[in-house]
Amino acid sequence: MAETPAELALETLKTLIFTVYYLLEAFILLFIPWSWRMKDITEDTVLVTGAGSGIGRLMAIKFAKKGAKLVLWDINETAIEETATEIKKYGGRVFTYKCDLSKRDEIYTVAEKVKQDGLDVTILVNNAGIVTGKKYLDCPDNMIEKTMAVNSMAHFWTVKAFLPSMLRKNHGHIVSIASSAGLVGVTGLADYCASKFAAVGFDESLKYELNAMGKDGVHTTVVCPYYINTGMFEGVKTRFPKVLPIVNQDYAASRIVDAVLINQEIVYIPRVLYFFLALKGLIPVKVGLLLAQAFGINNCMDDFKGRAKKD
Repeated sequence: MAETPAELALETLKTLIFTVYYLLEAFILLFIPWSWRMKDITEDTVLVTGAGSGIGRLMAIKFAKKGAKLVLWDINETAIEETATEIKKYGGRVFTYKCDLSKRDEIYTVAEKVKQDGLDVTILVNNAGIVTGKKYLDCPDNMIEKTMAVNSMAHFWTVKAFLPSMLRKNHGHIVSIASSAGLVGVTGLADYCASKFAAVGFDESLKYELNAMGKDGVHTTVVCPYYINTGMFEGVKTRFPKVLPIVNQDYAASRIVDAVLINQEIVYIPRVLYFFLALKGLIPVKVGLLLAQAFGINNCMDDFKGRAKKD
């Protein structure tokens, strides 16, 4: 049935009022310390994928220090046991599961095992990721498929496994660790960029679905950092480190955990990315290409080595 002019006018007025309200809310929150806004997660169970190393391990430890129960997933069983050992030093409660995030059926199987063990995941951190680091035509087909499977498709399967419980209780949080390469294309990262663009789009669509369902207790956070010094992007260089620095992994992990605790929806690291992303929508494509060249984006992967393989 078509809306009457009165109904349309009322809806327009309501939209304008709430727009002003939310803009004022965002402005006021700028002056309120994060520590005043952080939620208590001592009754929550946090699942972190890719928890065997890098920011996955650091986030898991930081969540544990906040009192949460931890569930660790990684393809490297030895690595997640090492993470678990670190967590137990702080008296943390932790459970470990080996899982290959490139395999949908294995994700569902391990998720079911987690549930059978009596663990109700309320904060899901999709952190696991891989990078090929080759020019597009040099990327083996199997590595393109695996990059998409781990970096984006795994998000679909883990969320499908754990979101229903969150919806029933109207309590939960889905965290997608994406990348600034999920917002801007980078030479030498075609498959990686595509996978991270997918992760960003999935988060945004999921956010809108949850809002339409009225599930205001289930939150989402998407994180888009620049290169982090975890070793995953070993060899990458930045032309102007004072402007676009390689991000310290401990800082990144702390920033992400804090963002989850205040229910921040979007996180760019470093903060200068907010400016660059706003600029991207305003400038002509040719100017964007020129700036990419000037900032060394076209050459930053030239000396890429990646994380050294352990013997």
